[in-house]
Amino acid sequence: MVSTSTQIAGFAFDNCLMNAAGVACMTKEELAEVKDSAAGTFVTKTATLEFRQGNPEPRYQDVPLGSINSMGLPNNGLDYYLDYLLELQESEPNRTFFLSLVGMSPEETHTILKKVQASDFKGITELNLSCPNVPGKPQIAYDFETTEKILSEVFAYFTKPLGIKLPPYFDIVHFDQAAAIFNKYPLKFVNCVNSIGNGLYIEDESVVIRPKNGFGGIGGQYIKPTALANVHAFYQRLKPEIQIIGTGGVLTGRDAFEHILCGASMVQVGTTLHKEGVAAFERITTELKAIMEEKGYENLEDFRGKLKYIEE
Repeated sequence: MVSTSTQIAGFAFDNCLMNAAGVACMTKEELAEVKDSAAGTFVTKTATLEFRQGNPEPRYQDVPLGSINSMGLPNNGLDYYLDYLLELQESEPNRTFFLSLVGMSPEETHTILKKVQASDFKGITELNLSCPNVPGKPQIAYDFETTEKILSEVFAYFTKPLGIKLPPYFDIVHFDQAAAIFNKYPLKFVNCVNSIGNGLYIEDESVVIRPKNGFGGIGGQYIKPTALANVHAFYQRLKPEIQIIGTGGVLTGRDAFEHILCGASMVQVGTTLHKEGVAAFERITTELKAIMEEKGYENLEDFRGKLKYIEE
């Protein structure tokens, strides 16, 4: 019997697939739909301390090989998602869910995380260090000094399971430098990758989204090779206690298989989920299981991280 079950931060999930933060997770109703689908769990919309309207529309566009967006972190605020998760802990105590967070400043980051630390939330927290779509705000994780400062301060008080969402890195030296920082801290996972920031998509003679004169994060099939490279680079460099969630370009079961082959313990679906709805989870899971059966793999650990290289 083939199983796609997995573990992150010591918590068990019956399927390795879940949504990516930003898709099908703005409202409780959307989250409930993911929860009741074939997905193993869900992650909330990345929450700021207060409600955010986000960037002006149109701010998301499906394009032939993926998507472009400049959402600007629209969300219902921390309390909305935290309250819902606390409700689920009562009604579904045997399941674990992810809470995604970001501060609009380092001070707000600590305010949010201290609120989660003081709460009864027993799930997994993801700190987003990688949003490329807030005008005037850089992606924190490209600034290694700031990243290390934030992590050192956070782990002085935050004792619950915590991981970080990362932007894509493109240089081997950056993989080395980032991993050296992450290995100093008790992170439970890194999530590779957020969208590739500040791409441009043109139809006829116009951009397709309004914010930032059309510049937006690229997702979907365009970014799979970059996502796989980041997953595998960090799998090679991080201490084994830091697991990896693979995100980017997951359209088929084969795509999910490749993320796991590169070292991912869990796989998030974004653009495809936006295009197909939650039925995508069942389809991708079925396709993944078929590949595993064909290759004689019974579980994810049979092939996770076992990417083959061409011998010299």
